[in-house]
Amino acid sequence: MSTLNRPKSPHSSSTIKSGEKEESFWDKFSTLGRKKGTKEVQKVQEEGKHAIDSPGSPSQIDIPPEDYALRDHEQRTVIDPQSMSDPEVIKLQRILIDWINDELAEQRIIVQRIDEDMYDGQVLHKLWEKLTGKKLDVLEVTQSEEGQRQKLNIVLNAVNHTLGFHQKIPKWSVESVHTKNIVAILHLLVALVRHFRAPVRLPENVFVKVIIAQKNGVLLNAQKFQEQITSEYDDVGMRCEKDAFDTLFDCAPDKLAVVKKSLITFVNKHLSKLNFEINDLNSDFKDGVYLCLLMGLLGGFFVPLHEFHLTPQDTEQMVANVGFSFDLMQDAGLPKPKARPEDIVNMDLKSTLRVLYSLFTTFRNYA
Repeated sequence: MSTLNRPKSPHSSSTIKSGEKEESFWDKFSTLGRKKGTKEVQKVQEEGKHAIDSPGSPSQIDIPPEDYALRDHEQRTVIDPQSMSDPEVIKLQRILIDWINDELAEQRIIVQRIDEDMYDGQVLHKLWEKLTGKKLDVLEVTQSEEGQRQKLNIVLNAVNHTLGFHQKIPKWSVESVHTKNIVAILHLLVALVRHFRAPVRLPENVFVKVIIAQKNGVLLNAQKFQEQITSEYDDVGMRCEKDAFDTLFDCAPDKLAVVKKSLITFVNKHLSKLNFEINDLNSDFKDGVYLCLLMGLLGGFFVPLHEFHLTPQDTEQMVANVGFSFDLMQDAGLPKPKARPEDIVNMDLKSTLRVLYSLFTTFRNYA
């Protein structure tokens, strides 16, 4: 990380240097475990390389436990180096780096490589504060490895809380980020882009090849598989194609008022059974409570009150409520909403209208 002033929106040409000599894959693989003598490490490298490159992967090789750097039942994940030269992976990294640099331009922070510049939590700390507008009570700079891990743990807890990872397990951890696992860091940054609707377009359906090695007693198992980093365009926080609501907002505001009135009438017809009434489509659904109750009424089932936050205290609980209501919609046979829970919580009127209109067209004849 550097603190040099620069113009905004640079294309960091130094992000991926094809001519730059990098540490070999097997050097990286060997240094992730416990330190061994030189001859032992060389032997481990040869055996590990044979395990992964042999046909019919996953492979099993007899290796005395004391001669291999992996502990018994220990598992290690490493990205296939060929994936790092994939044009789509390179493009994804460049876009993410440019986005981070744009966000942190006023602080004169420049990221050049996401694995080398994100692992200690310093840049992630500043990025989270910039995106949320909040301050995090943590040391600005720490040099020791233990201090870095402690800071990263605090920062990741804040990030995970913002992203709504309360019960779900994210695809990154303090250990994976601090050990510069680029797959974990890519997952983390894509999640931030999605959550905050960053004004960037990520390449769709980016996959990387990952190698998992695990030691079970005297056996070393190694397996390659593909892991998806990004999905479809509208599934990573981007704008969908224009639809009727875009047209209403742009060209027919008078007709928009009629649509809103019809949806309010439809919603209140059902919420009145619980003695509730809404007046503002833009704000009354932001906490997700009415959406959960409405789905129970329309679907003809009781929604247990412990399944959602009846009086949400913060944004994360609101996002969880709306996400839960979306799950109920899909359980009732409706298509997955095009909107994201964050859109409803952020009072994006178009997104709210799209969700309610989907309910209206499905249940309008329901008494």
